[in-house]
Amino acid sequence: MANLNKVMLIGRLTRDPEVRTFSNGGKVAKFGFAVNNRKKNQQTGQWEDEPVFLDVEAFNRGEFGKNADLVEQYLAKGRQVFIEGHLKLDQWEKDGQKYSRLKIVMDNMQFLEPRPDGAAPRASAPTQRRPEPSYSSGGGFNEPEPDVPGENPDDIPF
Repeated sequence: MANLNKVMLIGRLTRDPEVRTFSNGGKVAKFGFAVNNRKKNQQTGQWEDEPVFLDVEAFNRGEFGKNADLVEQYLAKGRQVFIEGHLKLDQWEKDGQKYSRLKIVMDNMQFLEPRPDGAAPRASAPTQRRPEPSYSSGGGFNEPEPDVPGENPDDIPF
């Protein structure tokens, strides 16, 4: 049976990121995010936005996963971004009552607007290492695919 847990959202931060560093050096950035669902008002016939509020977590994972650092450095309340991630169900019990909450764990993001201060982050933005060429089992040489525009943090358009 196939399984897919993928979320793609465009919206705005509803609060500044809260960053926590772990004793092992890991880091998580948590923030609120809002997206709009459009629905037609049956009485007026006008389209209206119906906001959906979500909780998002971004982690630093592995050598290339510096999402928490990017969120901490570049995002603030009101900023519009594109987020790719997956759903995670948190469950806990407090005073005998069971609670649960669905949240988004961010895997990737793209900036959708320039920074408000107009500064270019190129000097401080992390870079992704390009994969090394590899050899196929048939003895041939496989060149890594070229970088795709917009996937390299050095291509951030602000």
